[in-house]
Amino acid sequence: MLGKTVLLACIGLTAATLCAAHSPNKEQERLENSGVVMQEIMNIPDNIPQEVLEKAECVIVFPSVLKAAFVVGASYGRGAMVCRTGEHFRGPWGAPAMYALEGGSVGFQIGGQATDLVLLIMNERGASSILDSKVKLGGDASVAAGPVGRDAAANTDAYMRAEVLSYSRTRGLFAGVSLEGSTLRPDDNATEDVYGRRLTAREIVLGGHVEVPESGRHLVGVLQKGSPHNESASR
Repeated sequence: MLGKTVLLACIGLTAATLCAAHSPNKEQERLENSGVVMQEIMNIPDNIPQEVLEKAECVIVFPSVLKAAFVVGASYGRGAMVCRTGEHFRGPWGAPAMYALEGGSVGFQIGGQATDLVLLIMNERGASSILDSKVKLGGDASVAAGPVGRDAAANTDAYMRAEVLSYSRTRGLFAGVSLEGSTLRPDDNATEDVYGRRLTAREIVLGGHVEVPESGRHLVGVLQKGSPHNESASR
């Protein structure tokens, strides 16, 4: 009887260990949630205009940003960036790198509600600077509230000049949002949690040899379906 009890305990312990080993960690869950957010935004009727998304080199998704973090000035956004692969970002969407958005003030009021943020990196210069180091939006990289729906034509000049276009979704409301004064940086510790090894954003995006992790497949798949080709001219 004792032997049977010990055996059952061992089986239970082994199963629990295996489940823990295969359960996604916090950053993998964040990456999975980024895919869900992007899918939901793509399903909004007046979402990111197709002609704008098709000109983006990279997309960064920050799910469930909270205003409480804005107030104390601490890091208030954690999410994932996916860029197109190949020379001049002309290939299919590649593996994600984790990113952090910090400091500054935002040009909208969200109360206590969680807000999803989406940033589009619109040219190679913007992508290159964001891959290397912390970038101040509005300083090191120009940023503008992104156009939505039929507003795309009216805002052509604004988004053509900006290196980063920013959007928010709160309570189902999707709109362009100002993130000027915030800083954007690679979150290498979070990336390590996703991949299980140390990788930089530059190695992931430009190396061309990093496979998309399971937790990032939804996000990459949504982008590939929504904008399979880069239609931007060199700027």
